[in-house]
Amino acid sequence: MKVAVALLGMLSCAAAFPWPYPAQFDHSNCTIKADSPTIVAKNSGSALLDSAISRYTAIIAKERFWPPADYKLKKPETTGTLGKLLVEVATDSEDLNMETDESYTLDIPAGGDATLKANTVYGAMRGLETFSQLLATIDGQRVVRGTPLHIEDRPALAHRGISLDTARNYYPVSDLKRTLDAMSYNKMNVLHWHVVDAQSWPIESKTYPELQTNGAYSVDMRYSYKDVSDIIQYGRERGIRIIPEFDIPGHTFIVGQTFPKIMSCLDKQPGWDKYAAEPPSGQLNIAKPEASEFAIELVNEYSKLFTDDVFHLGGDEVNRNCWAEDPDVKEYISSHANATVETLLADFYTQVHNAVAKQEKIGMSWEETLFHSEYAPPKDTLIQTWIDEQSIPKTVAKGYRSIASPASSYYLDCGHGAWLSNFDGNSWCDPFKSWMHVYNFNPWANVTDPEQQKLIVGAEVALWSEQSDTVTLDKYLWPRAAAMAEVAWSSKTDSTGHVRTTQEVVQRLHDQRFRMVGRGIGAEPLQPLWCARNPGHCLLP
Repeated sequence: MKVAVALLGMLSCAAAFPWPYPAQFDHSNCTIKADSPTIVAKNSGSALLDSAISRYTAIIAKERFWPPADYKLKKPETTGTLGKLLVEVATDSEDLNMETDESYTLDIPAGGDATLKANTVYGAMRGLETFSQLLATIDGQRVVRGTPLHIEDRPALAHRGISLDTARNYYPVSDLKRTLDAMSYNKMNVLHWHVVDAQSWPIESKTYPELQTNGAYSVDMRYSYKDVSDIIQYGRERGIRIIPEFDIPGHTFIVGQTFPKIMSCLDKQPGWDKYAAEPPSGQLNIAKPEASEFAIELVNEYSKLFTDDVFHLGGDEVNRNCWAEDPDVKEYISSHANATVETLLADFYTQVHNAVAKQEKIGMSWEETLFHSEYAPPKDTLIQTWIDEQSIPKTVAKGYRSIASPASSYYLDCGHGAWLSNFDGNSWCDPFKSWMHVYNFNPWANVTDPEQQKLIVGAEVALWSEQSDTVTLDKYLWPRAAAMAEVAWSSKTDSTGHVRTTQEVVQRLHDQRFRMVGRGIGAEPLQPLWCARNPGHCLLP
């Protein structure tokens, strides 16, 4: 029996429905016991797979998830018993990049052993998460409902991420690891680590040790090389890539605390708004060769520390006034024919993107590098589009790959008002983006050409940290990031072309939110518990 997607939000007991929803999900009506399922790898020597199996064995052993809509159900009648879950991975490859195959198939019979097959260990990880979500405990009895069931699954987008700013406010390593855990529960695969910004430089540098010494908020608010490598490995074990961002040439005031001679417009007060998007102002001085050399050395150092094949160079919100009034920039322009701020900026971008290429990395940048400068990035550059939703079709129309991060839908820090202490008003990106608003955004909207649609390769929600820190992290991210994760994994439409609505998916997201809370993630509630227990009763008439 197949259940139409349109009914999923109304069903409470026929079967468990995973988040994100699988590409193909065939199920029937038998319920089987699953007291202590054992997970066994077949013919695999992968340490990553062994680690994933151990992790999910522990999760399943501890978890007793009772779906909120089923709170009145009594212990169900069962027709069989689940045996082992046999995991089979076709290849030994453990490469993790945008081309990694995350597909899997999962079969759970009406009794006996289940099978999970994947081409890579990372596909197996996604299947293990789905398997864990199919288990439910009803009145003390753990079961799998809807058997026999068959799932064939694969992601719609290769890049499904969170951009997290750890510079404006600091997050300890434990926060980052917990975030990676939560991402794995939602089949997300990229943590875009916006590790430094104007306000602080928390990460260790071997090339320029003073950057961290002078730039971290305190000795307790730092990331060592060991911390970074530990986070990278922790993510890898969950199939999550760590893409670093070192935003240059703007957003770099903190560099001036160590190297003021390579900077322009350092902390202009009180009129900072003439020189920066937010205080403190400060940009690398693009007229000075030493500034470009500094930026290239950063690329050289951190492209070795961070193992992913993508390196984010930022490039957003550069302020021309900062340079136009700088005496060194003015002197350079007056003494070089045809030189302008724009030619200097294009030359800077050329140098740092060339440095990325020399390290055999793929460059990534915010959309201003493509649209607001004279520089033409290499065609393999990933363009992160954020200013408005139309930036996505404009990017792919130019032949570039787009990572969709529209502030109007995917900026999760918005909605808390202004943070400037003498202005009682809204922030620039208010209002708050509800999970429904996040879910309703379609990255593929307004792109009808099939070849251009293929260039939409990813989506990221962003949490900028002017008003967020370790206290608020979980509730600001979850479950709203999970809403984006389903769209990025399952697409906006099912196999019939039906567009999933928030009304249809809310019950599954309730389940996912309660499941995450049980796993130690402080996800905020969607509705009163009464609504979660009474599907379909909390709708606008």
